[in-house]
Amino acid sequence: MSSIVVSELEYAPPASDSLFFDVGFGVAPGEVAALVGANGVGKSTILRILSGELEADEGEFALGGTVLRMTQDVGMSRPTDTLRDMLIEVAPTALRQAGRAMVAAEKAMLDGSDSGMDYAEHLTHWGDLGGYELEMQWAAAARRSVKTPIEDFSTRLVNELSGGERKRLVLDLLLNSNADILLLDEPDNYLDIPTRVWLEAQIKACKSTILMVSHDRTMLEAVVTKVIVIEGFGAWVHGGSYATFPEARARRQELLGSALKRWNEEERRLFRHMKIMKQRAAQNPGNAAKADAAETRWQKFLAIGPPPPPVPDQKIHVRLRGADSARRVVQLLDVSVNDLFLPFSDEVHFGERVGLIGPNGTGKSHLLGALAGTITSFEGQINFGPRTSIGTFTQINDRADFLGRECMDIVRDCVFEEEKAMKALGRYGLASNSRQDFNTLSGGQKARLEILRLELEGHNVLLLDEPTDNLDIDSSEALEGALDSFQGTVIAVSHDRAFLARLDRFIMINDDGDVFSLPDYEVAMAALSAPSTTGKLRLAKKLT
Repeated sequence: MSSIVVSELEYAPPASDSLFFDVGFGVAPGEVAALVGANGVGKSTILRILSGELEADEGEFALGGTVLRMTQDVGMSRPTDTLRDMLIEVAPTALRQAGRAMVAAEKAMLDGSDSGMDYAEHLTHWGDLGGYELEMQWAAAARRSVKTPIEDFSTRLVNELSGGERKRLVLDLLLNSNADILLLDEPDNYLDIPTRVWLEAQIKACKSTILMVSHDRTMLEAVVTKVIVIEGFGAWVHGGSYATFPEARARRQELLGSALKRWNEEERRLFRHMKIMKQRAAQNPGNAAKADAAETRWQKFLAIGPPPPPVPDQKIHVRLRGADSARRVVQLLDVSVNDLFLPFSDEVHFGERVGLIGPNGTGKSHLLGALAGTITSFEGQINFGPRTSIGTFTQINDRADFLGRECMDIVRDCVFEEEKAMKALGRYGLASNSRQDFNTLSGGQKARLEILRLELEGHNVLLLDEPTDNLDIDSSEALEGALDSFQGTVIAVSHDRAFLARLDRFIMINDDGDVFSLPDYEVAMAALSAPSTTGKLRLAKKLT
């Protein structure tokens, strides 16, 4: 049976307190379940434990059948690997071990440190375990997922494919593998919107039991049949769609609060009754037995203990104030970057929220870089209006002025008093990380710190490259709320449909390099899903 059963799981990182404990849940065969929770609560750690990469401190789990896992950074951490190296890492355990040994033996043969006998043995073992059949699956997945033909997986490098192509290749392979269980960590990261729509359809059609971590609210609503919530150091389960999860959580918090209130009231009632009976027994020894019984009832009630309290909500307060600028914030005249797209002209006015959308690899981030001034080799003219102050958010959170520094020091660049700096970090859920090096923060924590700096710097033009990619859902919603009240202009690259739905208009770059102006979210989504350039032209105005 392709089920997942987890009981009383506990894990503490080396030299740290428990990340979570008493985590238990079940996923029935064929279900699609999502692990949700704030950044840093241990969602990815649970997947690593279930895959055997980490060992839990306490508890147990059972997985029925074959298990395949995709990590969050698959194909990203070692870009000089070959595609064979990357795909071996997502193979079943026995084939993964055999594949690693085969590759090592091949390298030894090629550098002359081995005669080739060892390689021949490992190659035979690879074939006996089904390696050649797996290579045929690689080829089929590549034909469906990669734009250029792959002749040899052992020589084609990972960095010759875009991040989206790498992710889609692995996802296509896993979702068509017939594995009993799939563990998917952030499968939507690096995927453009058309590919995310494809992924939703693939997950719905897949017969495997799926446990996934994702912050894409639109995808969660589309595919998830069970929500497993990691919070309060434990877990609870919402046995329904993600669309009904926020309401279910609010109701649960209310019930927990009511149950705790009732427990406290009953404890006070039993305690008062016990005190009264003790006083009566002091006045009349005949009441001693009743007093003892009252004390026993009170002590038994205390021994059972109170119900769990409501879990404190993660409080992220983003205050993007901005300031006034000229009506015309930026003018683009015949702009093109590195021939990625055709020259186009447009204007962005004060207060607009403009989304840059389109498939991966069309030049959206390059255009944002040209606007930010980090890319200077572009054609045409980019003219900013007076009184503009530009702040940028980087997709991979790699601001050079943050590297090697503690969070407190980064904030103190803008807030000179330590107490005020600590309060600012607290609003972003980073108070406990104040003396932590930026390099050691999680992806979500880095993103929050970068947004905090944008807030403190007080810009009136924000250039945002995938701002919600690493943010948990609460943080994404806090950012969106702040942008709604921001007095300034926003230009953002994003594939997060919930985020894009809050923007005013869109500029779309397609695979042919054509640039289109789209008036609203509905038209933008229709244009992205249109099967051809002709279809897009019927929906949009072409910018020239």
